[in-house]
Amino acid sequence: MEILISIQHPAHVHFFKHAIRELRERDHETHVYALDRSVTRELLAANDIEHTVLASRGPDDSVPLTQLVYEYRLLRAAQRHDPDVMAAVGGVSVSHVASVLKTRSVVFTDTDHATLSNRLAFPFADLICTPTCYRGNIGPKQYTYPGYHELAYLHPDRFSPSPAPLEAIGIDPEETLVVLRLIRWDAMHNVGGEGFKDLEGVVERLERTGARVLVSSEKPLPSTLEDHRAVVPSNRMHDLLAYADLFIGESGTMSAESAVLGTPAVYAHENETGLTEELAEYGLLFPCHGPTRRADALKTAVSILEGGTERDWESRRDRMLADRRDTTEIVVERLLDVGRR
Repeated sequence: MEILISIQHPAHVHFFKHAIRELRERDHETHVYALDRSVTRELLAANDIEHTVLASRGPDDSVPLTQLVYEYRLLRAAQRHDPDVMAAVGGVSVSHVASVLKTRSVVFTDTDHATLSNRLAFPFADLICTPTCYRGNIGPKQYTYPGYHELAYLHPDRFSPSPAPLEAIGIDPEETLVVLRLIRWDAMHNVGGEGFKDLEGVVERLERTGARVLVSSEKPLPSTLEDHRAVVPSNRMHDLLAYADLFIGESGTMSAESAVLGTPAVYAHENETGLTEELAEYGLLFPCHGPTRRADALKTAVSILEGGTERDWESRRDRMLADRRDTTEIVVERLLDVGRR
């Protein structure tokens, strides 16, 4: 079977990496095309995924123009391969290209508030796969499953954390560690929002609990916080999250990643999602929304850190995992099923 997978965001490398490996091991011709954005190429190389970069987008590049260039080049590539099925997360490009070529497409999404990209992709897709926590009825094209995108690569059958990346930068896995994540606000689902202010004050308050704070940021940091920047390689960030005692930040993806790893996650963002609300029901994620979300997030984080080890995060994670499947299994199943139709 000929399968084409499009990757337009670093997180999509993680989502597809095990599925790509399994499909290739089963002798399915699996072609991977990518938009080189941020650390995408680095992650593809670190995971030994043979791929072709079709376009690049820097922080100041036009999103619509880059998208048009990428879709045109993806169309040309797909014409050469004549795939049985095309797949992507979000799926704007593959759904458009597949509809032109009369090829089937499978879109995976968990972002119910990404209204623009959903409107651009859903009408053209053949199958739209969403976790059961997704808030929205897409219609007969929708396939729901008991999993999360993050469980495609962080399910315990897929991932075992290593302390080596922490030790390489002088962090004792036994010390209390907080990861603070700051995002850019120019993505389609983030435009118009704003993040933490007075970062020095936030870090100082967290450190007063006795924790060590590492900052992962998509944007420049104040010079006073550069020594707090997390310098763990991008392909080892999940080791850092697994050994952290707390995550606090603006990224829904990293909040969910931390939660499924059993690290309590405080999520400060104006958008509510079915994913974050469901992880909150398991007591693994603490969503903070509304105009006071930043102050609420800091207060919640301090409360967790000063609460000691009374909360059994591992048992909460076990309860969540008992209700969920390894999402990579679902990805492989759906691609092969749709490709055979």
